[in-house]
Amino acid sequence: MHREIFRELLSLFGLCLGSLLALILIGRILQLRELFLGLEVGLVDMAMLFVYLGPFFLLLIVPIACMLSVFLTFLRMSTDRELVALKAGGLSLYQMLPAPVLFCILCTLFNLFISFYGLSWGMGHFRSTIIDIAQTRARIVMQPGVFNQSIPGITVYARQVDNASGRMEEVMVEDRSRGKAGITIIAPEGRLETDKVHGDILVRLNNGKVYRQQEGGISVLSFDEYVVRLDLNKLFKGFDLGEVKPKEMSWESLGLLMTGAGEIGENSAYMLKVAVEMQKRIALPFACIVLGLFAMPLACAFEGLERQMGVVLALLNFLVYYSLLSVGLTVGESGIAPPAAVIWLPNLLFMILGVWGLRRATRERSLNVVSMLRHIPFRLRRREREA
Repeated sequence: MHREIFRELLSLFGLCLGSLLALILIGRILQLRELFLGLEVGLVDMAMLFVYLGPFFLLLIVPIACMLSVFLTFLRMSTDRELVALKAGGLSLYQMLPAPVLFCILCTLFNLFISFYGLSWGMGHFRSTIIDIAQTRARIVMQPGVFNQSIPGITVYARQVDNASGRMEEVMVEDRSRGKAGITIIAPEGRLETDKVHGDILVRLNNGKVYRQQEGGISVLSFDEYVVRLDLNKLFKGFDLGEVKPKEMSWESLGLLMTGAGEIGENSAYMLKVAVEMQKRIALPFACIVLGLFAMPLACAFEGLERQMGVVLALLNFLVYYSLLSVGLTVGESGIAPPAAVIWLPNLLFMILGVWGLRRATRERSLNVVSMLRHIPFRLRRREREA
């Protein structure tokens, strides 16, 4: 029996984990579509970027998948009356705990590995790959007769474009990145080049004119050669490539900062973020055990519910958990309360509810919510008849 339950838990876990990860990655692709369309970023580079982002998403997804697996497994057993048959054979709900408990412990260990090692590995490689693309391999893809606004504050237009050589004809560049008084540059020819040292795109224009708007009118300046430097890092505005954040650090680096060995040890606001990050990296893995045990009595209470609705119900319960966790993260970073207390509060609350629900389900006192909802129309009709 335990083997069958464990196999079902594993199969559902793989299905839930793959589905949730795919949905998040598709959403991330849509979020970065302008970046991938505006630059020549290959499929291999895209795939590697999402592999490196995987641990960051898995830290949150694994507890959801664990909860869904336990909930859907026991919901099926409850709906198919397997739990009733097993109880009639002398087995209590406590005797069915070994398989889900072992499964939840394995999920916790897996998530702890991601938290301690995978997260910093993924974010570090993601950062270095982004910088490598920006500095060496990425370049703007121009389309003839189309205004390119990939770089914020700068518009580039060319009537004729040869992307292979970078040569352009009848070029116009509008630069609004230096303040309200923008400049417009027009040249009969130009060329796109890459500065691999600084990670910039160079628009090299020849024999053109610069039009600058001033208070008294417009000034015109002729030139033989003019170079517009485009900062590729601005294309990655969805990612902060500046100072390394606590969520990108290894567990060892966070520990060094907490002991005051880091360079920013005296910054109290930053240290609060470090403390919150450390607590979060432990609390989320242990949420696998908490939410897994919470899901068992929840499934018994919703006996007869369809699987599709069961997924929605489980996700709603996780949303409540994550909302409480988000509030705890905010309160912890603000310094209003100790990070450990507010971040572990959702785990404590759901653990209490899970133990209470498990005791009621074992004593056959669990509420059958689906049955109660189905009887509501009959009760209303009875009241109408009596009235």
